[in-house]
Amino acid sequence: MLSQRTGLWWGLLGVAAFSLTVPMTRVAVASGTLSPLFVGSARAVIAALLAAAALALTRQRLPRGDQWFRLALVGGGVVIGFPLLTSYALTTASASHSAVVIALLPAATAVLAVLRGRERPPAVFWAMAAVGSAAALGFAALQGGGFGSGLAWSDLLLFGAVVAAAVGYAEGGLLARELGAWQTVSWALVLCAPLMILLAVASAVQQPPSATPVEWGALAYLAAVSMYLGFFAWYRGLAIGPMAQVSQVQLSQPVMTIGWAALLLGEALTWPTVLGGFAVILCATIAVRARLGRTAIVPTKREVSPHIRSGGGRA
Repeated sequence: MLSQRTGLWWGLLGVAAFSLTVPMTRVAVASGTLSPLFVGSARAVIAALLAAAALALTRQRLPRGDQWFRLALVGGGVVIGFPLLTSYALTTASASHSAVVIALLPAATAVLAVLRGRERPPAVFWAMAAVGSAAALGFAALQGGGFGSGLAWSDLLLFGAVVAAAVGYAEGGLLARELGAWQTVSWALVLCAPLMILLAVASAVQQPPSATPVEWGALAYLAAVSMYLGFFAWYRGLAIGPMAQVSQVQLSQPVMTIGWAALLLGEALTWPTVLGGFAVILCATIAVRARLGRTAIVPTKREVSPHIRSGGGRA
């Protein structure tokens, strides 16, 4: 029982670290002194430097064969796609609004994991995933001026970010069993580093970064915690397990994010936000539980590789 509680606490710590990602991104890009492209790429470059140092100091073995391609999928989702798309979206969208849309992420990750693993979940899983998607779409449309106005550009970017992160999480979860948990994130960061360096330099040349200490601090948090150190706590929790239980802690992330948006950014906590967030989170919770209901709660030796047990630990 003690180990299970420890795993849940580590998982909760990782989720708490990630819950600040959207508000901190909003802080970094809201004034326009730091371009969205610079914020999205510079955070990855800094995190890649930390990852390279960790890999070198611990003398991790190089990935082999198709692992590089799979790392590219992980990096494309969580290193390139999610950071860049959310950075652009949050130049106009509020953090609390974005949190409701991104609340769809646990269900989207579960769908990708089902498709990737060729699972056959019950019909309620697909029903709740569909209803959750409809709830997120409906909330975004209503907040943007009604169904007649369609989705705002920022909402399309946020939905794209959800898909990108879901791909990265699902593939990363499988690959972590082979390479190790934090090692997978580290290699994905290093693999994407050349592209992100080019983007960071290009954005700095086009718009020289000039920001307040608070904005630089937000960027530092995004780089060091959201893109790297948070993963240590998250995957540490998954390593201790049970993974099925610990993974559900992620469902609390949107609630934390909305709370941070109200506390740190002074965003009004409106009833549409509360009801929209509740609807999406409820559907995601039912979908995730329906999928996990067909799997064992206690992880087997195959579910947690020696790399994860000894060195693991998102955040």
